[in-house]
Amino acid sequence: MTLVTRTRERAVETLTLDSPDNRNALSAALVGELADALTDAGKDTGVRAIVLTHTGNTFSAGADLRDPPPPEALTGLLRQIVELPKPVVARITGHVRAGGLGLLAACDIAAAATEATFAFTEVRIGVAPAVISLPLLPRTDPRALARYYLTGERFDAPAATTTGLLTTHGDDVDETLAPILDGLRRAAPDALAETKRLLTARVLEAFDRDAADLTALSARLFSSPQAREGMTAFLERRDPAWVV
Repeated sequence: MTLVTRTRERAVETLTLDSPDNRNALSAALVGELADALTDAGKDTGVRAIVLTHTGNTFSAGADLRDPPPPEALTGLLRQIVELPKPVVARITGHVRAGGLGLLAACDIAAAATEATFAFTEVRIGVAPAVISLPLLPRTDPRALARYYLTGERFDAPAATTTGLLTTHGDDVDETLAPILDGLRRAAPDALAETKRLLTARVLEAFDRDAADLTALSARLFSSPQAREGMTAFLERRDPAWVV
C-alpha cells in the first residue's frame, strides 16, 4: 500500500501523506517512502517546488508508537527536507502533533487552515521533543515554544503563526497558498536553491552541532520506564500513573 502519493501541477510536486487510518503517524514505512519521494523530486528538473500535505483530518500524529522509525531515520528525514535544493511548502488542513511538528518545522514555508490545531504531546507520554527540536528551535519564538513544549497544551493556527511555526494561516488554505506558489513558479530555479541555502544555514548548524546528541536522547527516553507507561496509557486511553 502506498503511504505517500505524488501529483504535479505546473512544476509544483505535491506529496500527500496518505495513511489516514493511523492519522499519518510517522511509521518506519511512511518515513522511508517520504524520503524516497523527496529524493526523486529533488533530482527532477521539472519540479520547481514541493508541497507536503495530507489526507484525513490529521497532517501527522507524530511517531507511530506501534512501528516507530529509528530516531536516526527521522533525523535524516528532517535534514533532507532542510537540505533539499527546492522549497518545501507544508499545507495543513487538520491537526499536527508531536513528531509531525518537526516535519512541519523542517519545511521552508508552512500554511494551515484556521481550524488546524497543534500540540507537542511528548511530555505527556514520558519523552521529550528531542530530534524535532533541530528545525524547531532555530525557527520559532523561544518563550512561546517553552510553554507548549513543557505543558503539551493544544494551540491554534493563529498562535502557531505568532510563534513562527506557521508562515501564515487562513480559512481557505489553498487560497492562502495561491500567491506563494505563484511566486515560487516565477522564481529562477538556481536562485531559489541559493536563496534557500541562505535561509537554512542556521538550521543546518543546529543539525551539525546537536543531531547526534538529540538522537541519542530520543532513543534513551523512548526506552525508559516512564515512556513505556506513557505509551501504554495512551494506547489504553487512560491517564499515565504520574498524573496528579
